[in-house]
Amino acid sequence: MPDTGTKKHMPPQAQARQPGHESKMHPRPESEARHYKAAGKLEGKAALISGGDSGIGKSVAIHFAKEGADVAILYLEETDDALRTKKLVEKEGRKCILIEGDVGDRSFCDSAVKQTVKELGKLDILVNNAAEQHMAKDFSEITPEQLERTFRTNIFGMFHLTQAALKHLKKGAAIINTTSITAFRGNPVLVDYASTKGAILAFTRALSMQLVEKGIRVNAVAPGPIWTPLIPASFDPKKVSEFGTDTPMKRPGQPDEVATCYVFLASEDASYISGQVMHPNGGEIVA
Repeated sequence: MPDTGTKKHMPPQAQARQPGHESKMHPRPESEARHYKAAGKLEGKAALISGGDSGIGKSVAIHFAKEGADVAILYLEETDDALRTKKLVEKEGRKCILIEGDVGDRSFCDSAVKQTVKELGKLDILVNNAAEQHMAKDFSEITPEQLERTFRTNIFGMFHLTQAALKHLKKGAAIINTTSITAFRGNPVLVDYASTKGAILAFTRALSMQLVEKGIRVNAVAPGPIWTPLIPASFDPKKVSEFGTDTPMKRPGQPDEVATCYVFLASEDASYISGQVMHPNGGEIVA
């Protein structure tokens, strides 16, 4: 069990491109909680996870598989990470398909959903998780190109994937969106990213009200500082070494400390929950 209240620094490191490669991180993020006990909560389900090749998405894919779900993973270009995740899902005896492309492209989202339904037979769970972020200490440094790219990946992609998926989601289905602690308290060097995460929060609440009569639940998870490839791909080595140490638990979280929130929200354990947000953030109180 991870320590709480013990300050833990990560080694300084950086990656040149977003969204980053897990295979180049040291230490590697922890995706499989050794204490986790599966209970068949998602037996026979089919899930589609964007950004499922590494970080939080990877851990969600593994935990879904442990609970009995087949998984389709969307990823941008990190084939090495995607193949490792596929192997871990298949290790649990479940099917895993990999689909490479950009969720900011509507046509890709349409084809990805069609491929998922064709190969997995159906779609029960959609996890909108793909995201990117770019640090800018000066607000005027955010270029129109960066602004458009961040919104296209982080929020437009959720609209595209969800619209494509709704044709196949039936009563009892679940949609889970990844927002962020930055939607609640902001971040001075991630203004455009935080803005998209605020939009995702509103998107979750509004969509949940529209779909509740169809028996489809829509919820979100708002992680705090989690050790994923996005971190060394976003910040300089010094910032990376201090990442997460300002939380009450004084350390960054691991993906497997977040994935269980998605399992809960996807399962019947959360049958009376919609339009809500879970906060795995190291103890910070946000509202």
